[in-house]
Amino acid sequence: MKLDGIRVLDLTQFLPGPFLTQMMADHGAEVVKVEHPRRPEPTRTIGSERGGVSVYFAATQRGKRSLTLDLKTAHGREVFMKLAERCDVVVESFRPGVVGRLGVDYEAVRAVKGDIVYASISAFGQDGPWKDRPAHDLAVSAMSGVLANSRDESGRPVIPGLVAADMLSATLALGAIAMALLRRERTGEGDYVDLAMMDSLLAASANNVGPVFAEGVAPRSGSERLLGGAAMYQIYETSDGAHVVLAGTEAKFAQNLFRALDREDLAEICEQPPGAEQRSAMEFLRELFKTRTQAEWVQWFEPLDVCFAPVNDLRQGFDHPQASSRDMLLKDGQGHEHIGVPIKFAREPAQPRLHAPAHGEHTDSILRELGYEPSEIADLRERGIV
Repeated sequence: MKLDGIRVLDLTQFLPGPFLTQMMADHGAEVVKVEHPRRPEPTRTIGSERGGVSVYFAATQRGKRSLTLDLKTAHGREVFMKLAERCDVVVESFRPGVVGRLGVDYEAVRAVKGDIVYASISAFGQDGPWKDRPAHDLAVSAMSGVLANSRDESGRPVIPGLVAADMLSATLALGAIAMALLRRERTGEGDYVDLAMMDSLLAASANNVGPVFAEGVAPRSGSERLLGGAAMYQIYETSDGAHVVLAGTEAKFAQNLFRALDREDLAEICEQPPGAEQRSAMEFLRELFKTRTQAEWVQWFEPLDVCFAPVNDLRQGFDHPQASSRDMLLKDGQGHEHIGVPIKFAREPAQPRLHAPAHGEHTDSILRELGYEPSEIADLRERGIV
């Protein structure tokens, strides 16, 4: 696989870092997850469980090894550094400054492993006036201005159904680490990656910054092309209370749709600026979609070249034939379901190992690999270091 032979030390929790390192594990990397001996990864106890294991934890930690280690102790740091000497990548997601106080920051690791690639994922980055503030995805989305783009009919911001800052920062960090490893291959030098969740969201706002940069104002819900102002990029209710979407504003899609409806005059309206000038087409479509059920509309749109989709729930999404054909729903030997691998390679495809490690499951084996004797391992455990 693409990352065979790459060793990763994972000091992260919750979602961005664990999802990043799981993607690396799916493609062959050996990932060692470092957990505190008495305070395990929080997602081990969050949400629904299956066979005594949190589904959330299993969805972000598969294919990794778990090492328990108290980094606040000298011996804990000693073990960490011995392991770091053998690794290619370190990923951490503490608040800025924490790894420095623990003595395991980039400079400390680089002193024992000169070509290390070290990545820090944080809410606001390693510098700036907000760097020390605590935040998870929702706070980052609010601070960035992205949350304000998602509002209900009353104009109130709504909690998004996807933690975009978490997931986007994870995928950007994957690309950054791959670039740093490629550069190391060419130059022999490692690098440090500072990845901020807020930066990730701002960078992903290219399609919404028109009024921001051109007029100095925020995007206006209901007036922008992708924020409810376009008839052909809109959510519509059906007769059974379900919903469908039109999701393509290109002229050809409007022409194809309204030709089939014998209302080609409305296709011209959909080429007008978003907002009030498209309202008549939008109102027509609102009333039209209420005349059939969601299933009936799915069948009606089948022969048309129009960007259309039913609004499925997540269960329906995983059960859809398209997801099945792409192996996005996997099952282990016990019949338990797992999310598939989104990155598909023609050569050396991913081979996800679906087992999620128990807390400290691999501590002894990792310590033995580092040269520790059984008596030394027992002593470390007795003193609460592992």
